[in-house]
Amino acid sequence: MIALMSQCTVTGQTLHTRSNRALKYYDQGKRDYDLLYYDRAERNLKLAVGEDSRFYEAHILLGQLYTDTGDWENAVIHYRTAVAIDPLFFPPALFSLGRAEMRTGRYTEALNHLESYLKQLGSTAKLRAEAEKMIGNCRFALSFPGSLFDVEPVNAGDSVNTALDEYWPSVTGDGQQLIFTREVKRATAYGQDFGRDRQEDFYVSNWTDKGYWGLARSAGAPLNTAGNEGAQSISSDGRYMYFTACDRSDGHGRCDIYFSSYDGSRWSPGINLGSPVNTAYWESQPSISPNGKMLFFVSNRPGGLGGMDIWYSTLCSDGRWSRPVNPGKEINTSGDEFSPFIYFDSKTLYFSSNGRESFGGHDIYVTTMNRDSTWAEPQNLGPPVNTPADETGLVIESSGKRAWFSSVHTKENGKDIFYLDLPASAQPEPVLYFKGNVIDKASGQPIKARYELTDLTNRVEVISSVTDNRGGFFVCLPQGSSYGLNVTANGYMIFSENFDFAAGYTSAEPYMKTIALNRVREGEFMRMYNVFYDTDSWELHESSKPELEQLLEFLQVNPTVVIEVGGHTDADGTDEHNQLLSERRANSVREFLVKRGIAHDRIFVHGYGEGEPVADNLTAAGKRLNRRTEITILSEGTHKK
Repeated sequence: MIALMSQCTVTGQTLHTRSNRALKYYDQGKRDYDLLYYDRAERNLKLAVGEDSRFYEAHILLGQLYTDTGDWENAVIHYRTAVAIDPLFFPPALFSLGRAEMRTGRYTEALNHLESYLKQLGSTAKLRAEAEKMIGNCRFALSFPGSLFDVEPVNAGDSVNTALDEYWPSVTGDGQQLIFTREVKRATAYGQDFGRDRQEDFYVSNWTDKGYWGLARSAGAPLNTAGNEGAQSISSDGRYMYFTACDRSDGHGRCDIYFSSYDGSRWSPGINLGSPVNTAYWESQPSISPNGKMLFFVSNRPGGLGGMDIWYSTLCSDGRWSRPVNPGKEINTSGDEFSPFIYFDSKTLYFSSNGRESFGGHDIYVTTMNRDSTWAEPQNLGPPVNTPADETGLVIESSGKRAWFSSVHTKENGKDIFYLDLPASAQPEPVLYFKGNVIDKASGQPIKARYELTDLTNRVEVISSVTDNRGGFFVCLPQGSSYGLNVTANGYMIFSENFDFAAGYTSAEPYMKTIALNRVREGEFMRMYNVFYDTDSWELHESSKPELEQLLEFLQVNPTVVIEVGGHTDADGTDEHNQLLSERRANSVREFLVKRGIAHDRIFVHGYGEGEPVADNLTAAGKRLNRRTEITILSEGTHKK
């Protein structure tokens, strides 16, 4: 705030009015303003300029009041009037006018007034630095075509939005569920907010077959409480939530990050993540990566670069969160960073900042994590995503085409949820999704199973988790890679498959598969499609390790089972060569298991060469299916060493 009144003598002789009535209204309005009674101050100051339209100080104070309340349009009106009355009486008025014009998108006018301000004598170093930053922002904004600012966001509709405030939208990976925060009337006093009559709760809306969002309903107790819950992040399958809650009895600081899970009928009570994620400082606005292994959030804890910084923590093998890392100046600035959102590819991060080149206030930026965990230089998303107003809390659907956010378009409706179809230049790479359903092959009943997906192209684990109670699972997968899938359940054979997401699937037509598991019994077999060797070699490829670990665990939890490892090849090469190659490959698997503690007499090997194809040997796809390792149960009885 510019301390105007400390620089001007507040006597009737020096003020720009000769109207006693105007002066009376002005004095009362100034007292109201000093006490933060903005509504009364506005009424009295308007009466003052009504009595004397050239009352300079009343216009200046109205401009400051509207600046404080974020009403930039009215701030422009009154600052312009004051500058027109006396352009040089109070040079900081040029600064204030330029700032208000920038925040309303009048970049050319703002540039002129800010440059005029810098030419005046007596300006403070702080205001000069801010003016120079705003001049840079104006020139940055003017470098974009004006037509981009004309794109209008679309209201999510009456089934989602009400006269209350709705904000912080989250969308599941399949785009079928929208979860958001709504400010509702509080029934009882709560914690330090006992004086407020509003509280924040979660609401859920589902996409209908009729092509619109269904009526949003409260997520209900025990997730929603009499306190504030908000700023949530939903896992891509909609089964987990990380959120912010404040003033709770188990809190480490004023606001902490909590966790909840959905069992198919209701959300569990929020569990405080505890140390080291939560501290005595302020932690909020979490964003969980699609594989559940990285948690981004905002905090003002020591060790940051500005007031609010973005931090992240990784999930350890023991289920604990690591000590949070501040990515430093690659993301954070001396200003404030808010609302991180990690996209469905687990590497593209969106966030809001007021410490970088912008269109006026907080803008949305995007950066990408490199393979070495460093970050690319953040880029401003530009219009129509960014405007002269503050942009925070933006999330993007898995298709990469649509962004969701909250905004105030009318004072009567307050904050509402909106969406915006992104221009191609602002769209991230789309991700695809895989829906699986695990059943017992004999009965058709769902099985709660463990599933693991590995990116075979980049040799990294994508996710390792369990199905829901109905045997279902959902995973978002970046396009352009091959993936290995393993599904295991106690008492069942391992399911193994690999597939490409290079082409042929879209987010609108996901990869869907029912996985039928066979029970462990004599004569049953399983094909291990994710055991790989280099061409014409029997040395196990590094990318085979996840599947072999699954086989090892299978033998450990079924300690009486005796197996045959069968090696199979395609038809390239001679019969004799393929026979020997298949035997050596089967032996490589046996050696791996024996070295890891499985008794050698539980594992027999057999090379089948090219003699038992399961597909043609004319196409690459057929040959790939024929090159396989098969595990057959020879005996499930008691094993004697």
